[in-house]
Amino acid sequence: MLELDTELSLADFRRVVREKAPVRLSEAARGRLLRCRAFVEQLVEQNQPVYGLNTGFGKLATVRIEAKDLRLLQRNLLLSHAIGVGEVFPPEVVRGMLLLRAQSLALGYSGVRVEVVERLLDFLNHDLIPVVPSQGSVGASGDLAPLAHMCLPLIGEGELTYQGQVRPAAEVLRAVGLAPLELQAKEGLALINGTQAMASLLALLLLDSEVLLKTADIAVAMSVEALKASHRPFDEAVARLRPHPGMRVTCANVRRLLQDSEIMRSHQDCDKVQDAYSLRAAPQVHGASRDALEHVRAVLLRELQSVTDNPLILPEEGRTLSAGNFHGQPLALAADYAGMALAELASISERRIEQMLNPSLSGLPAFLAEGSGLNSGLMISQYTAAALVSENKVLAHPASVDSIPTSANQEDHVSMGTIACRKARSIFENTLWVLAIELASAAQALDFHAPLRPGRGVEVVYRRIRQEIPHLDRDRYLKPELGRLCELIRSGELVRVAEQAVGGLE
Repeated sequence: MLELDTELSLADFRRVVREKAPVRLSEAARGRLLRCRAFVEQLVEQNQPVYGLNTGFGKLATVRIEAKDLRLLQRNLLLSHAIGVGEVFPPEVVRGMLLLRAQSLALGYSGVRVEVVERLLDFLNHDLIPVVPSQGSVGASGDLAPLAHMCLPLIGEGELTYQGQVRPAAEVLRAVGLAPLELQAKEGLALINGTQAMASLLALLLLDSEVLLKTADIAVAMSVEALKASHRPFDEAVARLRPHPGMRVTCANVRRLLQDSEIMRSHQDCDKVQDAYSLRAAPQVHGASRDALEHVRAVLLRELQSVTDNPLILPEEGRTLSAGNFHGQPLALAADYAGMALAELASISERRIEQMLNPSLSGLPAFLAEGSGLNSGLMISQYTAAALVSENKVLAHPASVDSIPTSANQEDHVSMGTIACRKARSIFENTLWVLAIELASAAQALDFHAPLRPGRGVEVVYRRIRQEIPHLDRDRYLKPELGRLCELIRSGELVRVAEQAVGGLE
């Protein structure tokens, strides 16, 4: 059971979102919520103008709302803002949104009742997943449209996915014994003023990228062996003399994977002086991507401890603050950086694929085919990798430098952060496929070096791949096999077998 309080880690996020650990409010969080709500109710009684509490929203902030209409104002807010379009977010993205919105509210500066936060946790604990379209947020006054869709079921509107079926929210709530909430002053605004769609997307991307970074190091180690390339670019002294942290990690990982290589000993006295950059400079490129994603992680972890609402309610100081904590620019820039970092992993991987498939570069059969000519071997896999890398270049164009004013120019600078996060996820998926193609190519190339054995870590990964993809002795339908290899990467299985053989990779 996870208790929401003031700190939330990525490990906590994974436990609740992916492993479906139950979650509840801590007593300290409950106390903060009660104190802040009591102050909001004082403000309502005093009838002082406070944005979003007894005024309209955005450009309509100057319109005062009568006390009798405050609850209707909050209901109308959710209904009017739920105009997202496009494919719906996967369930784990929405689970992340629910958790992160509850966490931000539980910090006690938004003024909602305890019941509102508990209902978000009810949805998580009962696995009630609101249907949330993925497009429609400009990432400025929070993820307004996605969060409005997420919160509609709280009031019995919208749709929920429950037990694998999409059903009207009111119907599902009846089935599980939950009554729709009637939102009170400030609560609708507090529910949708936040960065939780982009934060959930970015958190999931970082969790998956931990595996992808290690897999990229495994791929370069396999390609080094497949191409009989030098191990020297991964020497400890290389990283010591240019002490970027990510570069040091990649050098150490590859050295560990290449231990006890018979292939290396077979060509240690060859006359080759240097390898192509895609091999020789892999630590510098992979390492830069690692460092970029470490920066993104630091930004996200700060966001997980943040209040992203407006106005901020400060009961201890007896005041409210209308500010811009909902603005997504910190996450927007970080997501664009993450997309570029992942795109570079694919870019350099595609070049290593070319090295292996091109007989003038590899010394191996053309396209790693037996009976080249009659068989095309892995020729078209490089085309696919090239197409994905090219697509990544388009996707890596930053969303965060764009802005279109909204709300009659009241919200005149926006972050486009949710778009940046969605693009980064697309780049991740493309990069996953490119690395799968590199691993399949390297396994095929290693077959031509038998009976020489590669490094210990490379060998166990090679054997695990061969359990799913047999040697390509003649042309066959490869797409399903590459799909299975993608799942081995995504699940972390290839990293696990490597680490069992050589110890933990960083």
